[in-house]
Amino acid sequence: MFEKILIANRGEIALRILRACRELGIRTVAVHSEADTEAKYVKLADESVCIGPAPSSQSYLNIPAIISAAEVTDSEAIHPGYGFLSENADFAERVERSGFVFIGPRPETITLMGDKVSAKDAMKEAGVPVVPGSEGALGDDPKEIIRIARGIGYPVIIKAAGGGGGRGMRTVHTEAALLNAVQMTRTEAGAAFNNPSVYMEKFLENPRHIEIQVLADAHRNAVYLGERDCSMQRRHQKIIEEAPAPGIPARIIARVGERCAEACRRINYRGAGTFEFLFENGEFYFIEMNTRIQVEHPVTELITGIDLVQEQIRVAAGEKLRFKQRDIKLTGHALECRINAEDPYKFTPSPGKITGYHPPGGPGVRVDSHVYQGYTVPPYYDSMIGKVITYGDTRDQAIRRMSIALSEMIVSGIKTNIPLHQELMQDARFVDGGTSIHYLEQKLADQVLAKAK
Repeated sequence: MFEKILIANRGEIALRILRACRELGIRTVAVHSEADTEAKYVKLADESVCIGPAPSSQSYLNIPAIISAAEVTDSEAIHPGYGFLSENADFAERVERSGFVFIGPRPETITLMGDKVSAKDAMKEAGVPVVPGSEGALGDDPKEIIRIARGIGYPVIIKAAGGGGGRGMRTVHTEAALLNAVQMTRTEAGAAFNNPSVYMEKFLENPRHIEIQVLADAHRNAVYLGERDCSMQRRHQKIIEEAPAPGIPARIIARVGERCAEACRRINYRGAGTFEFLFENGEFYFIEMNTRIQVEHPVTELITGIDLVQEQIRVAAGEKLRFKQRDIKLTGHALECRINAEDPYKFTPSPGKITGYHPPGGPGVRVDSHVYQGYTVPPYYDSMIGKVITYGDTRDQAIRRMSIALSEMIVSGIKTNIPLHQELMQDARFVDGGTSIHYLEQKLADQVLAKAK
């Protein structure tokens, strides 16, 4: 096991990794920007190193600075968390080339799964169901592009091969708009991801977003840890996640889960990962794989009893998985609400000083957050300031506990999206379960129309 790990991230995930390390008896190094000097995890880490000014391009995305910090502190491994450099193959390669262990997949695996075209091809070979679409990236022949779209059937969606996070996508409903959409997406993809390749898929009208959590070691052992429903979204950004997904039979999950585990063995995957799917009419369609820990990992931890961050560390240290698929038992139900520093309905960021803070508690309530009373939320990074997670024997109990937890939670001095979460916990469609990825945006649009009248 490692003696010292450098945490190349910030916010709640930096604190989450730090706690996992402390439980394993591992010393920690927190790197931080000048804006995060007073962060809780910086104070709690055994050592801290300032790696640059507030802008992430000069700090949390500064590869030489992070590697230098690992060198001067004699760290053995680097945990990238999520976001920032967590899925950057160049970073992973430079970490390993510098003599440190990257707590995540091998660089070549990140490259394979980071390109949506090669990832889709790899999944097809492993028998993982994929969305009907083009065979690889689209070529330059307009007639061929039109032929492919007609074969799939409208509407179709044009996606950047190197995209992610809801960016680099354009839906096309008519043949007249097709070629222009392809060209625009190519231009945007080249600028945003330095990769102009795009591909085409069938646009599913009303799907749910379901994902399968996997763990794999360097000895080709792999398991899946159930599923999560992440359909409550706005602009492709998840707001509420839960596990297991309501209303999907266990036998269907088992079938796709086994294929995901087999895919991990085939591509020699190492660490924690997530297979993301669209689910419609009883069928799963692979869209991408995230080669890192997910924001929503706590809901899986609560229903499995497995600490995913600690398992990441154990696998990176060369250990074999400590359990087989038959050992994985799912119990109860868990919900997660992402608490963001933003207007709850306009969604404009609300950075600033937190003048009052009281996290909720009680049975089945977990809060993952790095903030405290007097903490100033900086304007430079993602607006998420924490996550409230509840667990219950049943989904109804988890929802009731979440409603109570949100009513107890106090964050003053800034705006947060807590009121939106409180409203959703009372929403009849959400309580029934199984809403599509379009539900929240449609609900918000209907509210705007109602106010206008």
